[in-house]
Amino acid sequence: MNTNEEIEKRHRYLEAGEKRALALQNRGPLRYEASGELAQDIRDAYERYGFYIFEGVVSEQEVSEVEVQLNEVIDRAPASKNGVLDKEGRPALGIDHKRLLYILARPLSDPLGGTSILGGRHAVRMEEPTPREDAPKVTVCVLQYTFGVMDAALRLSAHPGMLRVAEAFAGPDFVPYNDNFHVKEPGLGSSVSWHQDGITHWEHPSWHPAIRGFNLMVQLYRTTPVNALWALPGTHRTGRVDLASLAAQSGGSDRLPEAVPVLCERGDAVICNRQLVHGSFANDSPDRRVTFIWGFFPRDAVLGVENEQGIDYQRDYYDEARIEERMRIVQIAIDARRRRWPKEAPYQYAPFFGREAEARWSPELSGTMFRDYGEGRIIL
Repeated sequence: MNTNEEIEKRHRYLEAGEKRALALQNRGPLRYEASGELAQDIRDAYERYGFYIFEGVVSEQEVSEVEVQLNEVIDRAPASKNGVLDKEGRPALGIDHKRLLYILARPLSDPLGGTSILGGRHAVRMEEPTPREDAPKVTVCVLQYTFGVMDAALRLSAHPGMLRVAEAFAGPDFVPYNDNFHVKEPGLGSSVSWHQDGITHWEHPSWHPAIRGFNLMVQLYRTTPVNALWALPGTHRTGRVDLASLAAQSGGSDRLPEAVPVLCERGDAVICNRQLVHGSFANDSPDRRVTFIWGFFPRDAVLGVENEQGIDYQRDYYDEARIEERMRIVQIAIDARRRRWPKEAPYQYAPFFGREAEARWSPELSGTMFRDYGEGRIIL
C-alpha cells in the first residue's frame, strides 16, 4: 500500500470515529434534578457508554491559571531520560523528590504497548510515526504528583461540580487514587496503547462495572480526532477485553473498529470509567493536548486492598489509616480552593463534616506533605 493510500485510510478512520462520537448522547452541561441529585439522563448515559462529557465546566480564568503553572513546570523538565538538568542547564524540577515528577518518552513513540509495564495491560503496539528531524530526544508525556509544584492543580481537583459527580458515582466517602497531567505536544506527543485501567479485581466475587472507579478529566485545550483520547463505548460492562484479539480482527492495526474520540473544548470535563477500553494515538498534529486527570474509588473497593507495582509505584496496604490519609488530601484541596475562590460554594466532603479544621491548606504543604505524597498511591 503506498503512502497516499495509507493517509487516505487513516483519514477515513478518523472521520468515521468523529461522526460516531458526535452521534452519542453523552455530552452536555452539568445538570441536576430538583432533588440536587445528578441528572438521571447523565447517569444513564455514563452507565451505557462508560464516559460522559460535561461541557464548559471549568472557567477560562481557572484553565488559564493551570496552564501558566503547567508551562512553568514543563520548562523545568529534564532534557534527557534520567537527566538532572533542564534544557537551559538548570537543575530539573523535582530531581530531589522520592517519586518521579516527569515521565518522558521519545517523540511519537509508544512506551507501553507490548511491554510488561503495569501488568502488561497495554497489549497492542501502537503505530509510531517518524518525528521531524529537529525533534528533541525526549518529550514530556506525563506529569505526576503535581500538587507540590502546582497549587492551581490542587485547587482544580476540588472543583465542586466535579466532586459532586464523584459522589454521584462513588458515594459520599469516595477515596482519591491518582492525579496527573497527560501532555501531547504538537508533533511530539507519544501514544498510550489501548488498555483497561487496573490489573486487580477481574476475578472479584462481587465484580461490577464500577468496581475500579473512574477518572475525571479536564481539558486545557480543544481536542481533535488526532490528539484526543479514544474509547470503545460500553466495554466497561463486559469484563476483561482481549485487546490482542481485537487488534487481530482489525488486520493487526491499532485502529480498533467502533472506537470514538473523546472530543472536547477547552474547559470541558469528562468522567471515564476506568474499565472502559481507551487509548490515544501519537500526536503528529499541530494541536497541543493537555488533560488534567484525577480519579476516585468507592471506599469499599479499596479497603483492605494491596496496590500493585507499576512504573515507579511501591506496594502499600490500604487500611483505615491509609484511606484516611488519602481522604485528607481531598479536604485540603477544598480548603485551598476556598481561599482562591471565596465566593464559590465549596463542596462538602462527608468524611470531614465537622472536622474541616483538621485539614487546612497552607503554602508550607508544598514542601512537606505534598512533596512526596504520591508514594504508595492506589492503582488497582
